Amino acid sequence: MQAYKIMTDGHYFLDFLLTYFMKGNIILSVNDQWSYFRRDIMVKFGKWIAKHKILILIISVLLLIPSVFGYMGTRINYDILSYLPKEIETMQGQDILMDDFGKGGFSMVMVEGMSDKDVCDLKKKIEEVDHVADVIWYDTIADISLPKEVLPEDIYDFFNSDDSTLMAVFFDDTSSGDGTMSAIEDIRSIAGKQCFMSGMSAVITDIRDLSEQEIVMYVIIAVVLVTIVLALTMDSFLIPILFMLSIGMAIVYNLGSNIFLGEISFVTKALSAVLQLGVTMDFSIFLWHSYQDNQKRFPGDKERAMGHAISNTISSVVGSSLTTIAGFLSMCFMSFTLGLDLGIVMAKGVAFGVIGCVTILPSLILIFDKAIEKTRHKNIIPSMDKLSAFILKNRKVFLISFVILIIPAVYGYTHYDVYYNFDTMLPEDTASIVANSKLEEEYNMNSTHMLLIDANMKAKDTEKMLNEMEDVDGVSFALGVDSLVGSAIPREIIPESIESILKSDEWQLIMIGSEYKTASEEVNAQVDELNAIIKNYDSNGMLIGEAPATKDLINIMDHDFNLVSTVSIGVIFILIAIVLKSISLPIILVIVIEFAIFVNMGIPAYTGTVLPFIASIVIGTIQLGATVDYAILMTTKYKKSRRNGKDKNESVYYALSTSMNSIIVSALGFFAATIGVGLYSKMDMISSLCILMARGAIISMFTVILVLPSCLMLFDKIICKTTIGMKSEKN
Repeated sequence: MQAYKIMTDGHYFLDFLLTYFMKGNIILSVNDQWSYFRRDIMVKFGKWIAKHKILILIISVLLLIPSVFGYMGTRINYDILSYLPKEIETMQGQDILMDDFGKGGFSMVMVEGMSDKDVCDLKKKIEEVDHVADVIWYDTIADISLPKEVLPEDIYDFFNSDDSTLMAVFFDDTSSGDGTMSAIEDIRSIAGKQCFMSGMSAVITDIRDLSEQEIVMYVIIAVVLVTIVLALTMDSFLIPILFMLSIGMAIVYNLGSNIFLGEISFVTKALSAVLQLGVTMDFSIFLWHSYQDNQKRFPGDKERAMGHAISNTISSVVGSSLTTIAGFLSMCFMSFTLGLDLGIVMAKGVAFGVIGCVTILPSLILIFDKAIEKTRHKNIIPSMDKLSAFILKNRKVFLISFVILIIPAVYGYTHYDVYYNFDTMLPEDTASIVANSKLEEEYNMNSTHMLLIDANMKAKDTEKMLNEMEDVDGVSFALGVDSLVGSAIPREIIPESIESILKSDEWQLIMIGSEYKTASEEVNAQVDELNAIIKNYDSNGMLIGEAPATKDLINIMDHDFNLVSTVSIGVIFILIAIVLKSISLPIILVIVIEFAIFVNMGIPAYTGTVLPFIASIVIGTIQLGATVDYAILMTTKYKKSRRNGKDKNESVYYALSTSMNSIIVSALGFFAATIGVGLYSKMDMISSLCILMARGAIISMFTVILVLPSCLMLFDKIICKTTIGMKSEKN
């Protein structure tokens, strides 16, 4: 309130200036006055929350209603390739395919054990399915009454193999559109076990089905495991449940607010709740510990104690949460906009977590105060004094180990393998994966490209171009309208329908089969060679489809990884520098956590584990943003002790012994929130990311506890010289 008087009372302000000017401490005193004023405001806010706990809880519950509707109204996008930049050729080609041909999704359908007549009947039924635009079978080219031998050999081989036949099905919605996925379900239902649907749209449908089956279990597993960890590591069996209720409400608010984004990716949906739980749990732990400390200051006045606890939490949590938010928001700089999707949702989640921690959780704690007291138990985590002394005594060993491990960690970090093909994330017995395998076995086809060329290109040029393409390694067929000209089939018996399917006013659509798997080096080389041929005949021609788009994704991710890594490290460096008022401390803290990231991401290189392509960016940003708080907590205590006149040994010991408990509980909580999901999920991308995050939390915990104290001791003089307020401290 003194600051308020300074601003409103001129006489007091003048006296204040004269007094502190004479002492030579005017700047420091003004800062102190502002600090007292700010603290007073936060304490009053905290007391207001404590006083109106019932009202706040009622409002919190009521807000769940629109949040649930928002969650249900948010569309989920299961097509990862749709997050590629809209300006690249493969994405522009998809738009042309949709706008000019009325086609988006595509699937190769293999039918086994049916007569031609039955297949013909099945084709008619498929054509009647909602959102099916066109179906191409050999009866589209010629009447089935004609002998198959009349067809050119390459055309016949395209549609037939032993006891099976193949048809191409186009949908009038995008690859991941609700209409396309609904149509695939209907076709599978109509054709039964004799039908095998392959292709990106079928894979996306199966990803959706598996994701929807598992996602509820993700939350249940995470909540149960975190609750167990907290119940064992804290002093009350009830308090972890209150934590889950508070954080759970914040998660629902976050998921509900996604409706303003229109849609989110299935990756974001699957990970956001689990990540928000693991990342924001620290805030709840801090509030609880602060509340316990303030109860000792204000015995018998629990509302006052909570008011001060809320004030302390706001002061501490806001600063640390900014580093986490910065880590998530750095993903927004990705050209591959899946990063923007996940980054915004998780940044919102942290913000909602902070709000819930200082409003909902205090209300729950005060309301259930008596029940909390009845469920108290002894904390199983022992004193960290002896362990802290041991770590500091052997600090040189840990520091040398740190230096030695850097080389293999960096090597592993730069040499692990990744996958880009999306069928890898599904179990082998999934319908689309089985279909893809059958297509490879019986038709030697692993992927299908689509070529868009000028509709007015001369037939002889088209035929010449297709002949060149068929000579490219791994190309099994090239099929378009003009490829039939000059064959044994008279032009006049070719139905007009085939031309309407494969030609528009401006473009001609050609299908190209490939023996190579999507994302392989072979198919990428094939795409380059095909594009070179296309440009020789039509400078505006486009090669589109899963394989060309995935090749673009590979190139884009290389650029995004470097950009996001630079941005995340840079922004977090600046935030730490501001919070700690130091130049040297941000360098030390970022190096320590980056080392933990290198170790975590380097392990797969030595175990032979292949990671999903987004792992490096997701883990790099999340592990840095979420676990740098461990380092900030310890460093803040060290800095405070040094400023109070303690020497470096006393300060580092104090920082380590008083922060180790919180770091361990936080890391174990994050580990529990993610490891269960990682072990449970059948979807490899989700499983891999969760296991990496779980392992990363533990590695960061050990790194901060064992390595950071050694670094603080080693660089103490430099830290004191490059940190505001520590220059005059004794070394």
